[in-house]
Amino acid sequence: MTTNPKPCWPPWSGIIVILLTILLSPLHSRADETIKKPVIIGFDAEQGNLTSTSDDAIRIGILTAIHEINAAGGVLGGRPLELVVKDNRSVPARGIRNIEEFAEIPDLVAVMTGKFSPVVLDEIPVVHGKKIILLDPWAAADPIIENGQNPNYIFRLSLTDSWAIATMLNYAVKKGAKKLAVLLPTTGWGRSCEKAIQAFLLTHPELTITTTQWYMWGSKFLTDKYDVARKSGAEVIILVANEVEGSILVQEIAALPLDQRLPVISHWGVAGGDFPRMCGDALNQIDFTVVQSYSFFDNRREQKLRQFYQTAGQLFNINTARDVFSPVGVAHAYDLTHILALAINQAGTTERSLIRDALEQLQNYDGLIKNYPRPFTPDRHEALEADDIFMCRFQGNGDILRIKE
Repeated sequence: MTTNPKPCWPPWSGIIVILLTILLSPLHSRADETIKKPVIIGFDAEQGNLTSTSDDAIRIGILTAIHEINAAGGVLGGRPLELVVKDNRSVPARGIRNIEEFAEIPDLVAVMTGKFSPVVLDEIPVVHGKKIILLDPWAAADPIIENGQNPNYIFRLSLTDSWAIATMLNYAVKKGAKKLAVLLPTTGWGRSCEKAIQAFLLTHPELTITTTQWYMWGSKFLTDKYDVARKSGAEVIILVANEVEGSILVQEIAALPLDQRLPVISHWGVAGGDFPRMCGDALNQIDFTVVQSYSFFDNRREQKLRQFYQTAGQLFNINTARDVFSPVGVAHAYDLTHILALAINQAGTTERSLIRDALEQLQNYDGLIKNYPRPFTPDRHEALEADDIFMCRFQGNGDILRIKE
């Protein structure tokens, strides 16, 4: 897997206008600039988080799709799509401010989110107050979609915590484990996962949670949490973490004697950063698996994959699966952008409420991840399904490969 260093955005960059798609688009010229005004997509993510690669992956997915859409004629009879990026630094208050600013941009039709569920959860009231479409290609907390709003302006093409937890715990059962210890962050994401665990246990009485250990984001060590978990009699650790805390735990476990190293089954937050590099050789010294929703390595949709590589190769030198980092972010954002473009054309306008309605009625998008007979409906704002989720393992070179059943 190619190493992609995190860009250091300057502190004064409150807003970044992505010009790449305009410069490369055959649609754009000075002569028709006033006639073919761009249609804007916003992107609110953790640009200032230096360990995160999920924001870069989502950006690549969006821009690859935008370039293809613009090359094919754009939207609404020839208007190019354009991306505007804001940095929330994984801070909810910044995210709220960004949504408020995005809502004032003329011809901005929707905003893509980043990976941090706590940010998105806090944005829900302002999203619906401003009636701005929020598209979620990563953040997994169930209440993001199950938000009680009608009409609901948030649409997700990603996994949910309920699906992730069910996949993780079913994998633990297949490994023969019956006693599980859980490590959760003290955030909305952690609480969403705890709720999903409790729901799963209702139908799996053979499983026991020996202890639930809560940790703070930014913790510098997790030895004490792990020690309690191991001594509780757990056979497996169920981990909900991002790359920083996840890599700390891996290094701490690898430093223990072999007989004290419990298997770790992890949510996918760790895949939103350069996790293998952060773990170093410690990752090869423990049994560590991670949930995912897409793999470029076993994609069977060859025509769509060739199309993606042709465009991503030109723009980002991404030509093989090994060149893709945080792969779910790339694939989700790519399909979600194409779906949005189809909805814009179906609505025939940049009016957000009409595009929202069109998203619920859109049919038959043949995507990179799969064919979507109907991506969304009025009752279902989830484009993926529980059956799309599976377990993977990191390889020594950083590749994330599906575990064959």
